Amino acid sequence: MRRLFPVTDETQSPDLRGPAGDGGDAAPRGGPAAGGQPVPGARASGPDGGWSLAELAAAYAYPATGSGARKQWLRANMVSTLDGAAQHDGRSQGISCASDMRIFGTLRALADAVVVGAETVRQEGYRPARAREDFAAARAAAGQGPAPAIAVVTAGLGLDFSLPLFTAPLTQTVVLTGAGAPRDRVEAAEKAGARVVVAGEGLAVDPARAVRELVALGHTRLLTEGGPRLLGQFVAADVLDELCLTLSPMLTAGNAQRIAGGPPVEVPRRFVLASLLEEDGFLFSRYRRP
Repeated sequence: MRRLFPVTDETQSPDLRGPAGDGGDAAPRGGPAAGGQPVPGARASGPDGGWSLAELAAAYAYPATGSGARKQWLRANMVSTLDGAAQHDGRSQGISCASDMRIFGTLRALADAVVVGAETVRQEGYRPARAREDFAAARAAAGQGPAPAIAVVTAGLGLDFSLPLFTAPLTQTVVLTGAGAPRDRVEAAEKAGARVVVAGEGLAVDPARAVRELVALGHTRLLTEGGPRLLGQFVAADVLDELCLTLSPMLTAGNAQRIAGGPPVEVPRRFVLASLLEEDGFLFSRYRRP
């Protein structure tokens, strides 16, 4: 079963509503739930009445940023099982699904930069973000490059800088680190082609400063894909604006991490539900600041 549960959302930006292309690899398919309305600005254009890429782009559009609005918008995209596991066997792939990965690709295609922790880069085998023809026109109209930059948050820079993520990205990879990072590792990153940005004192990266530094580079539409420790830091620093959470209809038990880790916040912050899609038991939710 594939359904859309409509939720009023006033954060959408009309300038990001429609990527070019026919939506051939669209994600969750199916008409709206009984009595509901389609995603604002969307049309069911697939051969089976499914959601096109344009419709997904509308459903997940960033709010306007810049003059007269917020300077940036940081959203997170994570997946969790019913019992709270963010990984299985150390990776998220085992609890994901094809539609989750299509939404993953759409979120990347809308972002200026994808922010990720060093451990996730190592575990998930990160590669540079690719250009997607279906989103080329929309990105150009929004003043974006062909693909989002990957911004890696790391204290010790214990990364393999010979990988394509650093040597052959379409958009220069950013390495966010502290002022006390090992000089030889900084030089190795820069030699590989990465842009090293200091975003904290000592070895630690200040999550709020990391966001500010990315905005200073022109990256205002931000997406973080974790891992759990990095997401926890963004939550604790109160800089997260939106959470796109896929709830996987699986139970894993064990001791896997939650989607966010680290010390608890003093007072929990409540977010509001912006949209909800369902396909084959998977729930694709989007929560944002009120």
